[in-house]
Amino acid sequence: MIAPSPLQLDQAPPGLRLIPTLELEGCRQMAIDAWLLEHSLDPGVVATPVLRFYRWSRPTLSLGFHQDRIEPHWHHLAAEGQLQLVRRPSGGRAVLHAGELTYALIWPAAPSRRRQAYEQACDWLRQGFAAIGLPLEFGSAPATHQAAGCFTSSTTADLIHPCGAKRIGSAQLWRRGHLLQHGSILLNPPAELWWQVFGSAPPALPRLPVSGLELEQVLRRSARQHLPFAGTIPWQNRELSPQDWQAIDEGEGRYRLSPDRPECLDQT
Repeated sequence: MIAPSPLQLDQAPPGLRLIPTLELEGCRQMAIDAWLLEHSLDPGVVATPVLRFYRWSRPTLSLGFHQDRIEPHWHHLAAEGQLQLVRRPSGGRAVLHAGELTYALIWPAAPSRRRQAYEQACDWLRQGFAAIGLPLEFGSAPATHQAAGCFTSSTTADLIHPCGAKRIGSAQLWRRGHLLQHGSILLNPPAELWWQVFGSAPPALPRLPVSGLELEQVLRRSARQHLPFAGTIPWQNRELSPQDWQAIDEGEGRYRLSPDRPECLDQT
């Protein structure tokens, strides 16, 4: 793990915060995002946007906060050590985090219309993929609770290739006008594990012309140019401080799922 900096969010001058990429277990990743959103609501903090990319230290299945459909074989796969189960603070359906890149965007005072917020919060992703010759468009299927997996359909919150294959699935959590948007960007999803989890093949995606690390750099540049607030405030690369980590660690257990704790935990 990258050594944390002593600089705290409320001690820094206002600016869009870009957190260095972290590879951690799922419960900790979810606790980071939840804390970033809650911290942006602190009346003693100058709330500014936060963007981070991250990877998962082991294959993980994350369930939307209100998802009540938990397949029994998911717990079996977790018990066998093939994946970890976590609960996301955001909504949506199950996402397999393996062979992918995740992003989290904290956007204070986001547009109140959800469709508008999705469009503006995803434009930098569309611009980034267009830059590598892979244009994306929004899906059109209505949201449904019939399917347990996020990538089994493409709603207006998702980005797909012209062939219909879903590349990016996103979900949101709102708190008093502040937005946390999660997104899973598929790179090379493992077919065997995907079959074990969802009983189907992963999306037949066009091959990426760049590596996963190169794609992350492309998307960082695109975010600096195309996020709706990118031209109005400066960017700051700032790590999480020891004080940040202490607060984050206190909430980590809220997002862990196990056979004896299958339901979503209360969220305050």
